[in-house]
Formats: sequence, structure tokens, C-alpha cells
Amino acid sequence: MQHSMNSLSSIYKTNILKQSSLLLFIIVLISCQNKKENIPTMDKTYPFYVGTYTKGDSQGIYKYTLQEDGIIKKTGLAAKAKNPSFLTFSNDKKYLLSVSETNPKGGTGSVESFIINGDSLSLISRSSSGGAHPCFVAVNKLGFVLAANYSSGNVGLLKLNKNGELSDILDIQQHTGKGTTDRQKLPHAHSAWFDFDNLNIISIDLGTNELWLSKLDVEQQKLIPSNPNKITMSPGAGPRHLTFHPNKKWIYVVNELDCTVTLLQKNDTDKFDKGASFSTLPEGYTEPNTCADIHVSADGRFVYASNRGHNSIAIFEVNNNNGSLKIIAHESTKGDGPRNFSLSPNDDFLLVANQLTNNIVAFKRDKKTGLLDFTHQIEAPTPVCILFN
Repeated sequence: MQHSMNSLSSIYKTNILKQSSLLLFIIVLISCQNKKENIPTMDKTYPFYVGTYTKGDSQGIYKYTLQEDGIIKKTGLAAKAKNPSFLTFSNDKKYLLSVSETNPKGGTGSVESFIINGDSLSLISRSSSGGAHPCFVAVNKLGFVLAANYSSGNVGLLKLNKNGELSDILDIQQHTGKGTTDRQKLPHAHSAWFDFDNLNIISIDLGTNELWLSKLDVEQQKLIPSNPNKITMSPGAGPRHLTFHPNKKWIYVVNELDCTVTLLQKNDTDKFDKGASFSTLPEGYTEPNTCADIHVSADGRFVYASNRGHNSIAIFEVNNNNGSLKIIAHESTKGDGPRNFSLSPNDDFLLVANQLTNNIVAFKRDKKTGLLDFTHQIEAPTPVCILFN
């Protein structure tokens, strides 16, 4: 009898322990779930800088943030600067580079380097761009810097060191010649780009109506003409900017004056040949218009170009077989003078800087169709360049 009572007591204690362990497990599980629920979810945001012209209310370079819902928030003035009309980052994104699009008497415009300190930019150095009214700056993985000087029609070569300091001018590529329109009586270098390998360079000259091709001699720190050294565009085209397709076989050049996009295709000798051109305007549109900027989506399926006058973003679908473009839509920029625009780092949004109406407009991008849907707009003083962090 005593043995039976001991057995029952043992079983009872075992059951109590099991129930206690189960209860403790449930309490711990609920606690963990509550902790997870209490962790605040951080919205994914994308900070960006805005370059401006400072003839009006602007004081320089401003910082904004694009939220996950497509709303833009203004952070404030990041740095005082004079006509910082184009911006870019160093390869490691520690430093921001800006042109100062000026032409002081007896001098040249400049390139400036800034270190990023939270929401502010601190000036590190300032060097001559090698010409008048620099309107574009680019930097490669080795730290070499290109500045396109519009009024003097040349491209300056500099170098950025590891401390963010700019060298003096190392070399100048002077353009010569002219085009066929009133805007093309003199050379006007509008942009300069490092090709896929960071050594081949394409300098776009609206005035001579040509793409100037050169190679960077790293040891001599000079720009050496390639062979061939030019690609001539259609008469009156007025090339301005370009975008590289991710397949590294195609380049799209936006032409400011005749409002077209020209396809460049890599041939068997790794050189680029000029292909067909595609209008950025709706059929039958005859009002004044100039193009400004161009970008391709990360998947290579869509190309976007800005129209000033029609005030729209032209949306093209890319033919995956031959690189040709098909216009599929025009989206109003909800402002006047869309200069530069940019795709967000995740390619979900497209932001446009409307220079003449002082506003930046955000559009949600449908990655399947390429089409744009307005989400928000915000005031900005004479915005002309958008650079995502």
C-alpha cells in the first residue's frame, strides 16, 4: 500500500513539473513575441542632395529625404556654394564633388570637394575646372575627375586624393569646331563620362555636335585621343547627356536640340557605332522644346528622358534584342523646365528637378510597365541636379 502511495506521489510531482515547464515555455514564448511586436519598424528612406543655381533664393546645396511612401521631406541647407549645378560622389561615397558654374573675370569656374558630416557638407578643397562655366563633374574608381566646361568648350582633368583633396588641373582637352545651328557656333562641352572600364572617356560637346573619345593615361595623367577620336551626331542634334545600358553593349545619348535619343552600339572591335535615333516628343508636337537628362532602369528594360517645353518625362521600352527604343508614354513633370532627374537607389521612384517652377516631384515607378504615378512634390530653390546618397 505504501509503495502504491509513493508511486502516485511520484507521478503527481512529475506531472506538476511538466505542467510548470510547459507554462514557463508559454510565458517565454509570449514574452518574445511581445518584444518583437514592440520593436519599432524603421521606414526605408533615401537621402539625396540637390544642386542649384544661386541667382535667386538658393544658397547652395540642399539635402532632402525620399520616404518609403514616396513623400519628400526637406532636411535643409547642407553647404553654402555658388551655382553648384552638378554633383557627384567619390567612389567610396565619403566625399561629394560639385561644380561651381561660374566664369569670374580673368579666371575659370571651379570644382569643389566636401566631406559628409551628418546632414552637413564641409568644404575640403577648391580647384580650377580648367574653363568657364563647368556644368558637369565625374570621378572614376582611381579618383580621377572630369569637369566639362560649357562656355570654353573644354574638359579639365583633376584627381581626388584619399583625403578628399582635389589636385590642380592635370590636363585640358580643348574642343574645336562648330555645328549647324545658332547654339552651335562654338564648342560647348556639356558632359564627360568614364566608360565601363574607368579609363575610356566620352566627352559630349553640344556645340561641335560630337562625342569626343579619349583614353586616360594613368601614369602621365593626361587625356589621349582615341582612334577614332570622335562620333559625329546628326546635324543639329546637340548631344548633351548619356546613360549606359547595364549589358555594357549599348549607350543612349540624349540630344538637347533635336529632341531625340540616339543609340550607340558596341561593335566587334569594342568600339561604339552610331545607330538609330528616337524622338522624345509626342507625334505632332511642334512647340519649342529642349531635352536635358536621360537614365536607364537597373534592369535595362526602360529608358527615361526629360523634355523642357513639353515638360514631360518620355518613357521608352527597350528592345532586348537590338537596343532600339519604343515610346510608350509621356508623364507630365508637374512643373516647368525639368532639368536633371534621378531614379531612386531601389529603382522604385523617379524624382524630377523642375528648374523654372522651383519644385521637385516624386513619381512611383511600375517596374513591370515602366510607367510613372505621381506621389508628392516639394518646393526647392532653382533645383537643377538630384544626387541620391
